[in-house]
Amino acid sequence: MYSSRGNRAYLRRRQIKVVIPEKADQAAHRKKRGSRGGRPVSHDPDLYKQRNTAERCINRIKEWRGLAFRFDKTPDSYLAGLHLRGAVLCIRSL
Repeated sequence: MYSSRGNRAYLRRRQIKVVIPEKADQAAHRKKRGSRGGRPVSHDPDLYKQRNTAERCINRIKEWRGLAFRFDKTPDSYLAGLHLRGAVLCIRSL
């Protein structure tokens, strides 16, 4: 689970900003524990939007089966497929 205490502690140790918000059921459980539940988790909503945009872009690229399963044998042919998929997505967005 991305928003677990262990993952968040790991991010804090490495001084990485938390991007994923706390789930509602986790927040309710934390509040139910009172002062032992810890402080509320903060996250950066702007970074979360950017992360979402990047994930959607990657998923659009991986809709092309050849890129998703890495059928190409050489890095050059894989890169060519990546460029081709990028061009197709760019043309469709016009």
